[in-house]
Amino acid sequence: MLSVKAMEAHDPSFFDLGDNTALVCVDHQQYQKMIVPQLIDMTYKVHLGLFEEDVVLKLKTYSYNVVVVYENFKGSTPQNNPILREMIKRPGAERREHFVVLLSHRFATNDAMSAFVQSVDQIVNIADLANFKPVLRRGVAQYRELYSSFNETLKSVQAI
Repeated sequence: MLSVKAMEAHDPSFFDLGDNTALVCVDHQQYQKMIVPQLIDMTYKVHLGLFEEDVVLKLKTYSYNVVVVYENFKGSTPQNNPILREMIKRPGAERREHFVVLLSHRFATNDAMSAFVQSVDQIVNIADLANFKPVLRRGVAQYRELYSSFNETLKSVQAI
């Protein structure tokens, strides 16, 4: 498994236009070690967000394709999670740029109703972290399919 230092080696300061990008807001090292290699294997360039202020700054600086948030980030719960609160505050167009995944002990993987209630796009249960890659791949594909016609319509309306 990769150490945090090895993960940072895959963590360039800047992304190139067109890169698949991910922000991993998981302060539990064992979960990081399971998620980050799978994201890298999916050709995502990964930033780690280990502190609330750092995550907020990164979200203002970069437009991440995927944002993975641990429900107990820094001892929080889904109701008072600072990263989830930050994502909810974002304007709709800005929020839709990110596919937000909640890592959860309580909710089942791909529980759509709980994802809706938590204002995230997908839930992955901690027990399913070994299968994070296929679960995420399927979720992102469904997300793109859902929003593709919406985004095309939005571009057409904006062009008028």
